[in-house]
Amino acid sequence: MKKEVIKILKKPLKELKIYLSDSEIEKLIEIPPSSEMGDYSFPCFSFAEKMKMDPHEIALEIREKIGDFPETEFDEIDTDGPYVNFFVNQGGLARETVWNIISQKKKFGRIDAGKGKKAVVEFSSPNIAKPFGIGHLRSTIIGNSLANILEFSGYKVVRLNYPADWGTQMGKLIFGFQKWGKERMLDKEPMEYLLKIYIKANDKKYEEATREVFKKMENGDRKVLLLWKLFKNLAMADLKKTYKTLGIKFDSYEFESMYNKKSNEVLEELKKKKIVVKSKGAQIVNLEFYGLGTALIEKTDGTTLYLTRDLAAAIDRYKKYGFDKMIYEVGQEQKLHFNQLFRILEMMGNKWAKNCIHVDHGLYLGKSGKKLSTRKGKTILLKDILEETAELAKKEIRKKEPDLSKKTLNERASKIAIAAIFYGDLKNNRASNIIFNLKRFVSFDGDTGPYLMYSYARASSILKKSEIKSKFEVNELEEKEFELVKKLSKFPEIVFNAQQSLNPSLIANYSYQLSQVFNEFYHSCKVIGSTKETFRLALVQAFRQVLKNAMGLLGIEMLERM
Repeated sequence: MKKEVIKILKKPLKELKIYLSDSEIEKLIEIPPSSEMGDYSFPCFSFAEKMKMDPHEIALEIREKIGDFPETEFDEIDTDGPYVNFFVNQGGLARETVWNIISQKKKFGRIDAGKGKKAVVEFSSPNIAKPFGIGHLRSTIIGNSLANILEFSGYKVVRLNYPADWGTQMGKLIFGFQKWGKERMLDKEPMEYLLKIYIKANDKKYEEATREVFKKMENGDRKVLLLWKLFKNLAMADLKKTYKTLGIKFDSYEFESMYNKKSNEVLEELKKKKIVVKSKGAQIVNLEFYGLGTALIEKTDGTTLYLTRDLAAAIDRYKKYGFDKMIYEVGQEQKLHFNQLFRILEMMGNKWAKNCIHVDHGLYLGKSGKKLSTRKGKTILLKDILEETAELAKKEIRKKEPDLSKKTLNERASKIAIAAIFYGDLKNNRASNIIFNLKRFVSFDGDTGPYLMYSYARASSILKKSEIKSKFEVNELEEKEFELVKKLSKFPEIVFNAQQSLNPSLIANYSYQLSQVFNEFYHSCKVIGSTKETFRLALVQAFRQVLKNAMGLLGIEMLERM
């Protein structure tokens, strides 16, 4: 409906020599605090100085030039001081919105902003030298949602995982295993055993020894590479199990090791184009002119770095996918790395480098506000987080259904746990640090994943109790009915804004607001047995569908019963 407001405003603004784009008009449009003041308002303050007119007079001029308007869409367009107010035709909006949702179903809200375009989204990309911990959880959750949103917006999306299976961390693990490891200990819980070794080897006194092991890797030492392959296979089996539990899929796994040899080709190109210089035996790119310091490309011992391999990977990906967007969902502590990466790609003559985007995120913090990455020297493992969250969910479920079978209880608790963790993260702006509080995440009340799932289950329960008819009549709407219709109609706009800003929190916050409006409607308006049963059932069905679509973009699977 906001698009219709923009369409109506464009002509009179142009006649008044106010030249604004659609997006500029959209930014000015406001939602009045009360429906008595209209459904949309256009303020005229910002034009007063240029036009040498009172804002109220400008509003009157705009209204006069609007003239007639489509009565199927608006009941009235009037002025109130410096505002032009638009009153939506409630019945028309309700019929159009509810019918579109019911007929389009899972496609409702789709936009074509990315039609004919390709986006590669790299996310998760854990260090395989240790089990999947909390450190890569945000990238996994946010990256998955971004891929979903881009795909829903018309992009052909490639979901890409770039596990760190090469580098000094692998040198540490292999060194540690050669020094303390026992093969028989790899049979039961291999990743937890390897984590203990990794932590032990991650000591300053072993730095030189671990660097030597990594150099052997790069030089093709057979014994070292056999251990590397073994650990990589164990890690990937464990990782894929984790992703299956989370319901996350990837189109491609492109390992860092794939770009070891190709990074040498990049280094040669950098030398040929005189982009690198030698400094104290190492190869560097001086980026001081751009305020990006110095980028190390090759160490003094001849070994490559993460940046070198990232350059090779980016070039290879463009050749392979011909992307319109290459999104790296990685923590904000890597900002300098990606700024250096994109700048060097440009210096190499790659025009597509401008389409590479670092989508950063903040840190998880403990209740004390301190960084949440380790506990008594041990990485916080995802499987432990999921188990703890599921136990909290079971306690909440038992309060409502104490006689539930163990199997059903476990299944529900698992889905609620994932919803709690995903939503607990995604409701926040991705760039912000967030407090990781599982007890709060799992609450069935307030701004939480379980609350949204409960709202969906409530709607499902209503629909199961009555026959849903394909035709419905819209009579005069009550306040809470129209509030729900308006909120539902805004979903495509929210999807567009989330895609433009690469910010899933817009979808999450909309889902919560929508559920609040639905629950207010449910408490105020009788559905089954009312004189407006047919329409209200259709409205409940529309809510259920939109919430399912929105939560699907967050990577959350809904439950019919809680």
